[in-house]
Amino acid sequence: MPAKPHTSFATHDVTNQPGLRTDRDLWADDPALRQAARLADADKQALAKAGACLGSAEMWEHAEDARRDAPRLRVFDRAGRRCDEVAFHPGYHALLRAGMELGYVAHAWKGQPGGHATHAAMVYFMAQVEPGVCCPLTMTYAAVAALRGSKLAESWVPRLTALAYDPAIEPIGRKHAATMGMAMTEKQGGSDVRTNTTTATPQGDHYILRGHKWFCSAPMSDGFLTLAQAPGGLTCFLVPRWLDDGRNTIHLMRLKDKLGNRANASAEIEYHDATAFRLGEEGQGIKTIIEMVHHTRLDTAMAPAGLMRAALAEAYWWVAHRAAFQHRLIDQPLMRAVMADLTLETDAALALGMGAARAFDGTSQADRAFARISVALAKFISNKRAPVMIVEAMECLGGMGYVEETPMPMLYREAPLNGIWEGSGNIICLDILRTLARDPLAAETLSARLNASTGLDRRFDATLRAHQDRWPALPAEAEARWFAESAANLLAAAYLLELGNGAVAEGFIATRLHGNRGHVLGSVSGIDIDAICERLGMVDG
Repeated sequence: MPAKPHTSFATHDVTNQPGLRTDRDLWADDPALRQAARLADADKQALAKAGACLGSAEMWEHAEDARRDAPRLRVFDRAGRRCDEVAFHPGYHALLRAGMELGYVAHAWKGQPGGHATHAAMVYFMAQVEPGVCCPLTMTYAAVAALRGSKLAESWVPRLTALAYDPAIEPIGRKHAATMGMAMTEKQGGSDVRTNTTTATPQGDHYILRGHKWFCSAPMSDGFLTLAQAPGGLTCFLVPRWLDDGRNTIHLMRLKDKLGNRANASAEIEYHDATAFRLGEEGQGIKTIIEMVHHTRLDTAMAPAGLMRAALAEAYWWVAHRAAFQHRLIDQPLMRAVMADLTLETDAALALGMGAARAFDGTSQADRAFARISVALAKFISNKRAPVMIVEAMECLGGMGYVEETPMPMLYREAPLNGIWEGSGNIICLDILRTLARDPLAAETLSARLNASTGLDRRFDATLRAHQDRWPALPAEAEARWFAESAANLLAAAYLLELGNGAVAEGFIATRLHGNRGHVLGSVSGIDIDAICERLGMVDG
């Protein structure tokens, strides 16, 4: 046992301070996740292993180290030779290794039931510990979707899905595991990638790329999927980081000074006649890359649930072990109302993310159509709620919530990211309208899923009727956000009813659908606060 720190000083004694959180079990301590995983046929044994591993004190220490010692850009070596490398703290590599070995990427592509749901739960875990590591892991997972069926798959997919991590600076043929990044947007276009100016010139069995990319996530990945203008139009390419005869000419211009996570690196890059290999047909770049985007969106829908869960757990630890005015914080009615409302937000985001993952695991055309619409709704609403929820959880700690020794500032800084990555709010809402307009099956499956929950709660039924009456057809573009919010809330309520969450489902419907609340978190009435708090052991503390 380590020696306990001193608590008595000449000026005061340390009292009324919660003890430090050490090992925790992200699986065993989360009944909402276990319910959702069971319904999604996820690999419970793998998740139990991952939850214990990633919740260990060792992993939390790795995460703190990786955040404290930020990545460093190394453009030249001491002799002035160009190397274009990013150096990371060993803690970052330890977390990446854990994610790969636990199957963050691999589980989704084993061809077993619940593979994407298992992956989604691991995103949820890692987002609670160090969300910066989710970036390279998520892109590696999503890249497999774009690569499958291509000539490049044979050499890349087995390494991307390996239960191993290999950070060596070596070409793909000499590695047993690999990661994949992406570099899509440019300064002049952003989300409008059709305006990209990077050129791709054919040269035998490969192409030569010249141009810039405004965002290149995880620049030490073994390869990058990127878009460039080939003779036949905008085309998707795989750009290897390392070549058999040395380094590819990918120049790292600078690292982004980001609001959010500090453990991971994002770079601005230039291709100086870099070697690239075509993925898909010339002129079909967006069609080729869309599968990667689609699968990345699953993770950007799931990560905010993990961030919210981490904030909720930290807030509960504080209020359960801290007293004010002669009472524990958790025993005070107003604090209990806040904690119950925070739980509703967290459980709804988890249900939406895992519900979308279930659709990803489906094999029918209807499943694919529902995956497209459900993941967009989940991404939109959960990322709008995450920053507000996390700052409210931060307030539960008072001044300590504003201090970097707690995870709350990191969680708050990270909260906006997933709402921006792979399509900000307006882009997602327009995609929702486009999907429903172009794919009748997407509209049919969404309607069927919502209608399947009628008869379980009269308030849900009334809200669904009001939604259908308000929008018998698709809304005008200016109402797209209102429509998306309404549909997403209904879908979350449907999932919570399906999960049998009792007081949580009823509380969410009463407050989010039926208007039995004010405009700020904790301003609730008429819900079973004790039963909702009980899900985190909050009644007994």
